[in-house]
Amino acid sequence: MIDARTFKDEITVLLDQLYDSQKDNLELMAQAFRKCIEEDGVVHVFGSGHSVGLGIDIKDRVGSLVPIHIMEMADFVTKGGIPAEEFMDPKNIFERKPGVAQKLYDLYDIKPQDIFVVISNSGINGIVIDIADLAKKNGHKVIIITSMKHTLAEEPRHPSGKKLYEFGDIVVDNCGPHGDALIQTDGVAKVCSVSSICNNCIAQSVAARTIELLEEDGVELPVLNGNEEHDTYLKKKYEGRA
Repeated sequence: MIDARTFKDEITVLLDQLYDSQKDNLELMAQAFRKCIEEDGVVHVFGSGHSVGLGIDIKDRVGSLVPIHIMEMADFVTKGGIPAEEFMDPKNIFERKPGVAQKLYDLYDIKPQDIFVVISNSGINGIVIDIADLAKKNGHKVIIITSMKHTLAEEPRHPSGKKLYEFGDIVVDNCGPHGDALIQTDGVAKVCSVSSICNNCIAQSVAARTIELLEEDGVELPVLNGNEEHDTYLKKKYEGRA
Protein backbone atom coordinates (compact mmCIF):
# COMPACT_ATOMS: atom_id res chain seq x y z
CA MET A 1 0.00 0.00 0.00
CA ILE A 2 1.18 3.52 -0.83
CA ASP A 3 0.53 6.09 1.89
CA ALA A 4 1.76 9.58 2.60
CA ARG A 5 5.04 8.30 4.07
CA THR A 6 5.95 5.97 1.21
CA PHE A 7 7.48 8.65 -0.97
CA LYS A 8 9.40 10.20 1.92
CA ASP A 9 10.93 6.84 2.81
CA GLU A 10 11.89 5.96 -0.75
CA ILE A 11 13.27 9.37 -1.72
CA THR A 12 15.38 9.37 1.46
CA VAL A 13 16.98 6.09 0.41
CA LEU A 14 17.60 7.46 -3.08
CA LEU A 15 19.16 10.68 -1.82
CA ASP A 16 21.46 8.73 0.47
CA GLN A 17 22.58 6.73 -2.57
CA LEU A 18 23.14 9.96 -4.49
CA TYR A 19 25.31 11.57 -1.82
CA ASP A 20 27.27 8.38 -1.13
CA SER A 21 28.03 7.68 -4.79
CA GLN A 22 28.49 11.24 -6.07
CA LYS A 23 30.34 12.97 -3.24
CA ASP A 24 33.56 13.26 -5.24
CA ASN A 25 31.78 14.67 -8.29
CA LEU A 26 29.83 17.13 -6.15
CA GLU A 27 33.11 18.35 -4.67
CA LEU A 28 34.56 18.77 -8.15
CA MET A 29 31.47 20.73 -9.16
CA ALA A 30 31.79 23.03 -6.14
CA GLN A 31 35.49 23.58 -6.86
CA ALA A 32 34.61 24.53 -10.45
CA PHE A 33 32.02 27.03 -9.16
CA ARG A 34 34.62 28.43 -6.76
CA LYS A 35 37.22 29.00 -9.48
CA CYS A 36 34.67 30.53 -11.84
CA ILE A 37 33.31 32.98 -9.27
CA GLU A 38 36.75 33.97 -7.98
CA GLU A 39 37.65 34.87 -11.57
CA ASP A 40 34.48 37.01 -11.87
CA GLY A 41 32.84 34.43 -14.07
CA VAL A 42 29.25 33.33 -14.34
CA VAL A 43 27.74 29.85 -14.13
CA HIS A 44 25.45 29.33 -17.12
CA VAL A 45 22.72 26.76 -16.43
CA PHE A 46 20.78 25.11 -19.22
CA GLY A 47 18.13 22.45 -19.14
CA SER A 48 15.01 21.90 -21.17
CA GLY A 49 11.66 20.91 -19.74
CA HIS A 50 11.64 20.24 -16.00
CA SER A 51 15.44 20.33 -15.88
CA VAL A 52 15.41 24.14 -15.89
CA GLY A 53 14.21 23.88 -12.27
CA LEU A 54 17.77 23.31 -11.08
CA GLY A 55 18.76 26.84 -12.03
CA ILE A 56 15.55 28.39 -10.75
CA ASP A 57 16.05 26.78 -7.35
CA ILE A 58 19.42 28.45 -6.71
CA LYS A 59 18.80 31.90 -8.21
CA ASP A 60 17.19 35.18 -7.15
CA ARG A 61 16.28 34.26 -3.59
CA VAL A 62 17.76 35.18 -0.23
CA GLY A 63 20.80 33.01 0.39
CA SER A 64 21.46 32.32 -3.27
CA LEU A 65 24.54 32.98 -5.36
CA VAL A 66 24.13 35.90 -7.76
CA PRO A 67 26.47 34.86 -10.64
CA ILE A 68 24.06 32.18 -11.88
CA HIS A 69 22.57 32.67 -15.34
CA ILE A 70 19.69 30.57 -16.62
CA MET A 71 19.72 30.03 -20.38
CA GLU A 72 15.99 30.15 -21.08
CA MET A 73 14.40 28.08 -23.84
CA ALA A 74 11.84 30.89 -24.20
CA ASP A 75 14.67 33.20 -25.29
CA PHE A 76 14.60 31.47 -28.67
CA VAL A 77 11.29 33.28 -29.21
CA THR A 78 11.58 36.43 -27.10
CA LYS A 79 15.15 37.31 -28.12
CA GLY A 80 16.19 34.92 -30.88
CA GLY A 81 13.52 35.48 -33.49
CA ILE A 82 12.21 31.89 -33.63
CA PRO A 83 8.48 31.98 -34.47
CA ALA A 84 6.30 30.81 -31.57
CA GLU A 85 4.53 28.38 -33.90
CA GLU A 86 7.82 26.63 -34.68
CA PHE A 87 8.87 26.61 -31.04
CA MET A 88 5.56 25.10 -29.89
CA ASP A 89 5.08 22.63 -32.77
CA PRO A 90 4.06 19.31 -31.13
CA LYS A 91 4.98 17.37 -34.26
CA ASN A 92 8.55 18.65 -34.32
CA ILE A 93 9.60 18.99 -30.68
CA PHE A 94 12.01 21.90 -30.48
CA GLU A 95 14.22 20.60 -27.69
CA ARG A 96 15.02 17.54 -29.80
CA LYS A 97 16.33 19.58 -32.72
CA PRO A 98 20.04 19.49 -33.42
CA GLY A 99 21.75 22.52 -34.93
CA VAL A 100 19.73 25.31 -33.26
CA ALA A 101 21.74 25.81 -30.06
CA GLN A 102 24.16 28.33 -31.58
CA LYS A 103 21.34 30.85 -31.90
CA LEU A 104 20.66 30.61 -28.15
CA TYR A 105 24.34 30.60 -27.20
CA ASP A 106 24.96 33.78 -29.18
CA LEU A 107 22.28 35.71 -27.30
CA TYR A 108 24.36 35.93 -24.13
CA ASP A 109 27.44 37.78 -22.90
CA ILE A 110 29.64 34.75 -22.27
CA LYS A 111 33.18 35.29 -20.95
CA PRO A 112 36.17 32.91 -21.17
CA GLN A 113 36.13 32.19 -17.42
CA ASP A 114 32.46 31.18 -17.39
CA ILE A 115 31.38 27.59 -16.87
CA PHE A 116 28.30 25.63 -17.95
CA VAL A 117 25.94 23.29 -16.14
CA VAL A 118 23.81 21.30 -18.58
CA ILE A 119 21.00 19.14 -17.23
CA SER A 120 18.97 16.40 -18.90
CA ASN A 121 17.60 13.25 -17.35
CA SER A 122 17.69 11.30 -20.61
CA GLY A 123 20.70 13.11 -22.09
CA ILE A 124 19.70 12.28 -25.65
CA ASN A 125 17.96 15.38 -27.03
CA GLY A 126 19.62 17.59 -29.60
CA ILE A 127 19.66 20.97 -27.95
CA VAL A 128 21.23 20.00 -24.62
CA ILE A 129 23.96 18.07 -26.40
CA ASP A 130 24.65 20.96 -28.77
CA ILE A 131 24.87 23.49 -25.91
CA ALA A 132 27.37 21.28 -24.08
CA ASP A 133 29.33 20.73 -27.30
CA LEU A 134 29.43 24.47 -28.07
CA ALA A 135 30.59 25.33 -24.57
CA LYS A 136 33.32 22.72 -24.71
CA LYS A 137 34.52 23.84 -28.14
CA ASN A 138 34.72 27.40 -26.79
CA GLY A 139 36.98 26.32 -23.95
CA HIS A 140 34.52 26.32 -21.07
CA LYS A 141 34.35 23.71 -18.32
CA VAL A 142 31.15 21.71 -18.77
CA ILE A 143 29.31 20.04 -15.89
CA ILE A 144 26.64 17.50 -16.81
CA ILE A 145 23.81 16.39 -14.55
CA THR A 146 21.91 13.36 -15.80
CA SER A 147 20.43 10.02 -14.79
CA MET A 148 22.90 7.36 -15.86
CA LYS A 149 20.27 4.63 -15.44
CA HIS A 150 17.99 6.50 -17.79
CA THR A 151 20.49 7.64 -20.40
CA LEU A 152 22.22 4.27 -20.71
CA ALA A 153 18.86 2.60 -21.35
CA GLU A 154 18.00 4.91 -24.26
CA GLU A 155 19.11 5.03 -27.88
CA PRO A 156 20.88 8.25 -28.90
CA ARG A 157 18.93 10.78 -30.98
CA HIS A 158 21.77 13.15 -31.78
CA PRO A 159 23.41 12.93 -35.24
CA SER A 160 26.78 12.42 -33.54
CA GLY A 161 25.52 9.21 -31.96
CA LYS A 162 26.62 10.56 -28.58
CA LYS A 163 24.79 11.27 -25.34
CA LEU A 164 25.07 14.29 -23.09
CA TYR A 165 27.31 12.74 -20.44
CA GLU A 166 30.02 12.19 -23.05
CA PHE A 167 30.54 15.96 -23.25
CA GLY A 168 31.10 16.53 -19.54
CA ASP A 169 34.33 17.49 -17.83
CA ILE A 170 32.42 16.63 -14.65
CA VAL A 171 29.42 14.29 -14.70
CA VAL A 172 27.03 14.08 -11.76
CA ASP A 173 24.59 11.19 -11.75
CA ASN A 174 21.33 12.19 -10.07
CA CYS A 175 20.79 8.45 -9.49
CA GLY A 176 17.18 8.62 -10.64
CA PRO A 177 15.52 5.53 -12.13
CA HIS A 178 14.91 4.93 -15.80
CA GLY A 179 11.68 6.74 -16.65
CA ASP A 180 12.07 9.04 -13.62
CA ALA A 181 9.14 7.64 -11.60
CA LEU A 182 10.25 6.00 -8.36
CA ILE A 183 7.42 4.09 -6.73
CA GLN A 184 5.97 0.87 -8.07
CA THR A 185 2.19 0.53 -7.82
CA ASP A 186 -0.15 -2.42 -8.21
CA GLY A 187 -1.03 -1.06 -11.64
CA VAL A 188 0.94 -0.86 -14.86
CA ALA A 189 2.86 2.34 -14.06
CA LYS A 190 5.28 3.70 -11.53
CA VAL A 191 4.50 7.05 -9.91
CA CYS A 192 6.32 10.01 -8.33
CA SER A 193 9.01 11.50 -10.56
CA VAL A 194 12.18 12.35 -8.69
CA SER A 195 14.63 14.08 -11.05
CA SER A 196 13.64 17.60 -9.94
CA ILE A 197 14.16 16.79 -6.27
CA CYS A 198 17.48 15.06 -6.93
CA ASN A 199 18.70 17.88 -9.19
CA ASN A 200 17.70 20.58 -6.72
CA CYS A 201 19.44 18.75 -3.87
CA ILE A 202 22.57 18.62 -6.04
CA ALA A 203 22.30 22.33 -6.80
CA GLN A 204 21.72 23.48 -3.23
CA SER A 205 24.44 21.22 -1.84
CA VAL A 206 26.97 22.52 -4.35
CA ALA A 207 25.92 26.12 -3.70
CA ALA A 208 26.46 25.63 0.04
CA ARG A 209 29.86 24.04 -0.47
CA THR A 210 30.85 26.77 -2.95
CA ILE A 211 30.01 29.47 -0.41
CA GLU A 212 32.07 27.64 2.21
CA LEU A 213 35.04 27.48 -0.17
CA LEU A 214 34.73 31.18 -1.04
CA GLU A 215 34.65 32.05 2.66
CA GLU A 216 37.82 30.01 3.21
CA ASP A 217 39.50 32.06 0.50
CA GLY A 218 38.36 35.36 1.99
CA VAL A 219 36.39 36.27 -1.11
CA GLU A 220 33.49 38.73 -0.98
CA LEU A 221 30.46 36.46 -1.10
CA PRO A 222 28.15 37.17 -4.07
CA VAL A 223 25.14 36.02 -2.08
CA LEU A 224 21.78 37.76 -1.67
CA ASN A 225 21.08 38.49 2.00
CA GLY A 226 17.89 40.54 1.92
CA ASN A 227 19.64 43.87 2.49
CA GLU A 228 18.46 46.14 -0.33
CA GLU A 229 21.69 48.11 -0.69
CA HIS A 230 23.87 44.97 -0.65
CA ASP A 231 21.67 43.03 -3.03
CA THR A 232 21.32 45.94 -5.47
CA TYR A 233 25.11 46.27 -5.55
CA LEU A 234 25.53 42.58 -6.41
CA LYS A 235 22.84 42.60 -9.08
CA LYS A 236 24.44 45.67 -10.65
CA LYS A 237 27.84 43.98 -10.65
CA TYR A 238 26.54 41.08 -12.72
CA GLU A 239 23.95 43.05 -14.68
CA GLY A 240 23.49 41.74 -18.22
CA ARG A 241 25.29 38.50 -17.44
CA ALA A 242 23.36 36.86 -14.60
